[in-house]
Amino acid sequence: MPATRRAVIDVGTNSVKLLVADVNGGAVGPVFEDSEQTRLGAGFYETRRLQPAAISKTAQAVASFVTQARQMNARSVRVIATSAAREAVNSADLTEAIEQAAGLKVEIISGEEEADLAFRGVATLPELADQPLMLLDVGGGSTEFILGRGEQRHFCRSFPLGALRLLEELRPGDPPTAEELANCRRRVKEFLQKEVLPSLEPELRRESDIDSAHRPALLIGTGGTATILARIEGRLLKFQRERIEDTRLTLDQIHVQAERLWELPLAERKQTAGLPKKRADVILTGAVIYEMVMEGLGYDELRVSTRGLRFAVAMNEA
Repeated sequence: MPATRRAVIDVGTNSVKLLVADVNGGAVGPVFEDSEQTRLGAGFYETRRLQPAAISKTAQAVASFVTQARQMNARSVRVIATSAAREAVNSADLTEAIEQAAGLKVEIISGEEEADLAFRGVATLPELADQPLMLLDVGGGSTEFILGRGEQRHFCRSFPLGALRLLEELRPGDPPTAEELANCRRRVKEFLQKEVLPSLEPELRRESDIDSAHRPALLIGTGGTATILARIEGRLLKFQRERIEDTRLTLDQIHVQAERLWELPLAERKQTAGLPKKRADVILTGAVIYEMVMEGLGYDELRVSTRGLRFAVAMNEA
């Protein structure tokens, strides 16, 4: 059967992302991808209200991506919103602004839906389709932890731990201090120990016990932070899917990256090869989340996937 061209726009806490893909059954062939940082979650966490400027910028980005998708002959365009949108007391302001600017309704999905879709998207890569996976999706406002294999999910939850959320909470100086880095690590470690590990660790042990080959679940990172860590390690000035997905990041490598990034003032971080300038602030907390999760779960290696929520949404007609 001929492939169907579809587009998915993901309205996240830190950025708006576009995927245009040719879909044939369970195969998703990306045609075009783009991202616009709009910082929807800026100034949000104290009041739980999305700010007018961020709403306007986000709506304009969505409208631009809708036009782009249609120019590329996408048969359908879906707009999905995640963490900040679902937590906001004024989410209707956002959905109305997007509908007015882009002419499309917005689907605000739950944390559990976001986690499940992220897993399904990563599993569109055939070699991962039937392997036990421990998937970590670090976003701007939330982090999804999903343990599963194929169609089975042993653990699938979204937690209010995100790179932009943490940055807004801690507000490190420029340059950050060693004490601020230690505080960030402590904050993430405490969150993991209290909120995540008590329920996740038993499921990880169970997955290892029932796996016939006694293989531990592979740790997979998806989303912007993981992609950027891979790009920094490979000094990739442009997005290169194959090289990024070939990357294996050790805990030591992420530790070194975090230490180095937290030593630099913002102006110097912006010169780091592989790090998009607009992500030079939020990468601080994103790197620490990955560092502390790997340490807390006992993983020494992280594999990076460029597939996630948008790939799964593209497979399903609205």
